[in-house]
This record gives sequence, structure tokens and C-alpha cells, in this order.
Amino acid sequence: MFEILELRGPVAAKAGSNRAASVLEAGGLVLFPDMAFALEADERPLLDPAISNGKSKNVSLDPITGRVGGADVDAEAQAALGRMLTRFADYAETLLGELTPHYAGALQRRRTSFRPGAIENRALSPRKDDRRLHTDAFPSNPVHGRRILRVFANVNPTGEDRIWEVGEEDFQTLAVRYRDRLGSPSRSAWLMERLGLTKGRRSGYDDAMLRLHDAAKLDDGFQKSAPKRRIVFPAGCMWVVYTDSVLHAALAGQHALEQTFLMPPEAMETVALSPLRVLEQVGGRTLL
Repeated sequence: MFEILELRGPVAAKAGSNRAASVLEAGGLVLFPDMAFALEADERPLLDPAISNGKSKNVSLDPITGRVGGADVDAEAQAALGRMLTRFADYAETLLGELTPHYAGALQRRRTSFRPGAIENRALSPRKDDRRLHTDAFPSNPVHGRRILRVFANVNPTGEDRIWEVGEEDFQTLAVRYRDRLGSPSRSAWLMERLGLTKGRRSGYDDAMLRLHDAAKLDDGFQKSAPKRRIVFPAGCMWVVYTDSVLHAALAGQHALEQTFLMPPEAMETVALSPLRVLEQVGGRTLL
């Protein structure tokens, strides 16, 4: 059964710190219904899909270079985007520090993104369509077994909900379902790295996660029949979830912020629940 840990009030994160990690690791979600990320005056005009360059799905901040990509705006708006994304990244990291103190020092900050467009307006292939149930994997950014923990905020200025569906099937059941699709490690990983198609060499784990992602998304029968639950995230709320193990689909909504963190599974309270360990157990082979 998919669990949502709902935390309210000004000290919600600290109040939930005794249970949050176990709920997240077991494939649940932590919801902060009344924890809004407040925008500053010069950031509010950025809530416009027209800021996108039309090539990228999201506007994003690179944590290493500090560069903002995916936007087609003037220098002033570019600077405002950078400040907003940096503030949200800091806010998300502070939130996780209170919510999951067990992870302290292990979380690695990755890209911060702003998603100004309406989900339902996207015309994408089934493999890229995030309205279909899937677990996350990064085609060009190998994670080598590290977890993908994400913090989201609905900052819609007109009160529009963001709507997800989450699968009731846990990660182990999903892995067993598509065990025959996981295959063996790609022999072209070194070539993809050399050609610049991936940032670092793709591991057997990364291959397996990508194949699992594609298998679920491209399986029309699974998409129709999989047990699922609809979740409404109102404007002014935040939520935290391991998107590498929770089946999820974003169905509707506009204007969301998202912060990605990577974390080695060894920092988990229950390492056996990590996708790495589950896939190794299901497939009967080492993936790193």
C-alpha cells in the first residue's frame, strides 16, 4: 500500500524526522500541504511558459557552473531565474536536512528545474511522456547506483492543482514483472562516453534502470491495468519522493519547481530497499 506521510505546520519537517526516511525508502511520499515556497517580487513575472527557449522541457540550474539553461529571456530575467532556482535549491536542502537528518552529509545536490509549461499541452513520444507511469532514470547522466531523491513545490499563482498518479506496485514487484527486459550490461557504454552521449560511463545499473523505465512506459497493457492512486498537490504545497523507485505520472498542472539530489544507497536506513540491491537480487548479478 502506497503511504503518504502528511506533515503540517511551521516545524513539520522536524516533527516528521523520526518516520520520514522509512516512509520514503519503503516507496512512499512525504507531503507538506501548507509549506509554500514564497516567490519574490521580481520572480513572479517568470511564471510564464513563454520564458522557455522551446527546445528544453524545463528551465534548469547547473549546480556546478551556476548556469541557467532552457530559457530565452533578457539578462535581467536570466539573473532573476538564477536567484529563484538557487533559493529553491537551498530551501530544499535545508528541508531535507530537517526531514532526514540520517542522510546528513550524503546528499549530493544536482540540477534544479522550473517547469513553467502546462503538462497536458505536451506532445511527446510514449518513451518521453511523463504522463505515463514510470520510474526515473537518466539516459545521459549515469548515477552508478545512487538514489534519486526529489523535492517538488507547486508555485502556481492562480491556485491550480498539480495532479499525479502513483502506482501501488512496489519496486521489487515492478522489477520482477520486467525481469526478462533488464538484459545484460551494454557493450557500447565506453563508446557512448567517448562520443559525449553520456557524462561518464553507464554502469550495468544505469542500463537496467533505463530498460525498466522504457518497459513500463511502452507497455500499454500495464499503463491501463496497473493499480494506481491519484494525488492532488494544491498550489502552495511541497512534496518529497524517491522517483527512482516510485511509479509516478504527472497528469496536469503548471508552474512547479523541482530539486534533484543523489545519494549513495549505503546512507539509507535500509540499504536492501535500494533499487540497486533489489535489481541485483532479482537479476542474480552484480550491477556495479
